Amino acid sequence: MKIHMTLEGRVVAATLVDSDAARAFAAMLPLSITLHGLFGREKFGSLPDAVPGAMPTAEFRTQACEVGDIVCWSAGPDLAVIHAQDGQALEGGFHLLGRIDAGADAFGARGPLDVRIALPDDDEAQDQDRDAAAACPGSAASYRGRKPNSCAVNAS
Repeated sequence: MKIHMTLEGRVVAATLVDSDAARAFAAMLPLSITLHGLFGREKFGSLPDAVPGAMPTAEFRTQACEVGDIVCWSAGPDLAVIHAQDGQALEGGFHLLGRIDAGADAFGARGPLDVRIALPDDDEAQDQDRDAAAACPGSAASYRGRKPNSCAVNAS
């Protein structure tokens, strides 16, 4: 299953593995998360909820992460994206959720990153809402608690 991770205006595609943990993660989408740097090799942030499931099987338990891996700690709600490798193995029970298709280096930017994670269809719906709001500023798509303006449409 494909997901899109949008950060600093850039869309980074990733593919989730076929596991219960990855499916549970996909069910949380779309979501926005702030990722913080850790050890110069990963960005991590708290998910709204822990990814449910038992300790991952050996096949999906990650000890030596690779650049581009998307993992979560099995006992907590933290998500991590590995963007660099320092040769150190990560110890403990991690769920391997997926892998970035290309562009993991985008997560190496300095400072915290605000990331939107969504299924590709969710991204398309958001783009359509944004386009509708731009075309008609008073439309329901752009109304966010403000008094709507009128939008004249030429019926001819």
